[in-house]
Amino acid sequence: MSGPVRTCIGCRQRAEPAELLRVVIAEGSLVADARRRLPGRGAWIHPVAACVEAATRKRAWGRALRHPGAIELSAVQELTSGRV
Repeated sequence: MSGPVRTCIGCRQRAEPAELLRVVIAEGSLVADARRRLPGRGAWIHPVAACVEAATRKRAWGRALRHPGAIELSAVQELTSGRV
């Protein structure tokens, strides 16, 4: 891999940013940052339901985004539902 490499917070595999989805917290809920331009700390995840479920099960969202409170996951779950 040449260039920047990111780690998926769900499966912990390293991948190029083009393969991953960047998410940030906006007003207490996760927002997909497809253009990678939204302000704030971002987390990277494969856009598949298995990685989203793994990140939720491991409670990785709060750690990766350094957010102490509850995080609304519905937007990211809807985006990745149906993808395996």
